[in-house]
Parts: sequence; structure tokens; C-alpha cells
Amino acid sequence: MDKDEFIQLCRDNVTIANHELSAKILPAARKYILQQSKNKLPVIWLETNDSGDNNIAFMNTTYPYLQQVFTDMINLLYSNTFMASQGTDALELLFGSAKKYKGNFILVVEGAIPTKDNGIYNVVARTKRRVITALEAVTTLGDMAGYVIALGTCASFGGASSSAPNLTGSVGVNKILTREVINVSGCPVNPDWFVGTLTHLLMYGMPELDPLGRPSLFYGNTIHRHCQRRSYFDTKDFAEKLGDIECMFSLGCVGPKTGADCPYRQWVNHVNWPVKANTPCIGCTNQDFPDGSTPFFVPLPQKNKNAQTNGLKSDSTVKGDSNESQKNPV
Repeated sequence: MDKDEFIQLCRDNVTIANHELSAKILPAARKYILQQSKNKLPVIWLETNDSGDNNIAFMNTTYPYLQQVFTDMINLLYSNTFMASQGTDALELLFGSAKKYKGNFILVVEGAIPTKDNGIYNVVARTKRRVITALEAVTTLGDMAGYVIALGTCASFGGASSSAPNLTGSVGVNKILTREVINVSGCPVNPDWFVGTLTHLLMYGMPELDPLGRPSLFYGNTIHRHCQRRSYFDTKDFAEKLGDIECMFSLGCVGPKTGADCPYRQWVNHVNWPVKANTPCIGCTNQDFPDGSTPFFVPLPQKNKNAQTNGLKSDSTVKGDSNESQKNPV
């Protein structure tokens, strides 16, 4: 629809009541959007060894809403959660789509990849002849994809699936692929982090990544830097119990070493986040989560000692405030 045609339509229907003007215009606008969205991102989404929380978080996206993401941004070719196909039809769709869009589709992996015993601890499909493990599927599809997104902390770094004693040998996606992987970590992710990454890929290509392979625009600074309770920390005014208004560093908050923009982006339609709800940040976006964050209500210096004792890698790669905990032991 050109500009003159649109203006004339508005003029002809300007006196119509009951929102019938919208009924006239919206179909034309939708058609225009679809015409301009011929290059929607083709996406294949695999769920592996995880709790399935990230697809639920994704469904809470607002501005754009879920329907808008599907309609205007991405062409979701395969997804355990969102597709209707099952069995043989689903597998044909999966590998047929990967072949058709080879080199152009985005592979989204939600969950860690078990590697022990040839990956038998996570089977994504069964055929009449054999099983297809997550290890095989991600390795095969990862080599065919244009971009790979590890969605959630399990997919990014192993997460809860790889926590001690890690009987299945679970690892993050980047441990089994010899290519660059975009880590969108979180347990679960904020939907903005995922949708924002997809949008960046659609409009501009690869985003700038931090040292952990995460988009810097979401993970570039620590939660501690922008926390609403930062002034209490600076004056060493610490909470004694949950519900107190002071800084919760004394109650185990991991904000000083956690890269994320939760304080100002917030969750649930941008209205709340853990510290605002009087619970410490547990560092769910970190490379060493959850082992490096436990026990959850023990001050950060003690967590670091526990991590070192257990041979775990301490996460201190985000810029800004990672050493604050050592300067202010509680």
C-alpha cells in the first residue's frame, strides 16, 4: 500500500464507529509487514538436557509479543515445544529444513549436551533403526547452521545439568562445536535477551560478544553496578535477614560478579526482578552457576572458597565490580 492509498482509506472511513477503521487498515498493514518480512530468520530450536524453562520465559516476551515474533521476525522451522508435527513427520521437517536452509538458519539449543557414553543420556529422537542423541544432533546441525545460539545457562556453560558430580558428562554447546557460539545465558533467560539477540542477527548480524561469548549489550556490566541497593553496599549497610531493605551481599547476593541488566530491564513485563522482590541475586547467568553460587545464602567470599575447594572455576570475567566482594568481606 502506498502513502496516498493509505491516506485515502483513512479519509473514507474516518467517521466509522466501533473501531471498524482498524478492521479496514490492519489487514492491509499486516500484508505490508509480511511483504517486508520475506527474509525472516529461519530458526531450528532443539531442546536437550534442561528443565524447559527458557521456552516458557520466551513466551512471556512483550513488545514484541510472541505472535509478533513468529509473524514478523522468525520462521520457526522446528521446535519440540511449539510445533504440531510428531514422530517421522517431525524428523523429516527437522533435517529437511536444515538441508534446505543450510548456512542460513539459526540453530537454537536449549540445554546442556551429555557427552559420557556417546551421549546416550539425552536422546532427542528415535527412529526404527536407532536413536539420535543430543550430541549427534547438535554436532550435525551446528555444522550446517549460519549462527548458533546457546539458550540458557545449561546450553551456554553446562549450568545445573553439569553441576557436581555431573554423572552424564554434560557440557555447554561451545564445548562440542568448533565454531563461534552466541551464549544467551540465564536460568531462565530474560525474554528480551533472546528476542534482542534474534533481532540483532536479523537487522545487523553478529552482536558484539563479551569474553564469555554473550551479547555485551545485555551482559556487559554487572548487576551490582546498577543495583538499586548499591548505596547501602557502598556504606557497608548490610541486611540481617530476608526482607530488610539494605544490601543483601551479607545474605549471599552474587550481583558483584554477575553480568546482566536485570536491575533496569527487569522481568515479567518489566515490573520486577529478584532483588526488588527481596531475594538475593544467585548469579544464574554466570559460567560457574550453580556450583559457584552455592550455598545461596552464604556471602560471596565464602562461595568462592567453596568453588576453589571443589575445583570449580570462579566466574570473574565481567567488567565493572568483580572484586568488590573481596574489598568488603562480610
